[in-house]
Amino acid sequence: MPQEPHDPVSNPSHYNQGSIETIDYIESCLSREEICGGYKFNIIKYISREKHKNGLEDLKKAKWYLDRLIAYLELNSPSS
Repeated sequence: MPQEPHDPVSNPSHYNQGSIETIDYIESCLSREEICGGYKFNIIKYISREKHKNGLEDLKKAKWYLDRLIAYLELNSPSS
């Protein structure tokens, strides 16, 4: 099976060493509030350091976490 190209934003190889992706394992250990806080923390972190470190890549990482937060809330929010 061909190896997928390295994607440091959506699928960094250093987070895929076992049978479960690290972020999925972390989600399984935390409460809804902790998960949302973690995503928000990373969104702010990547936006804040964008001009000092990795530029566009950091903005893409912030977007990745925002998209993940939105998807998580869509699946895990109580019905109104």
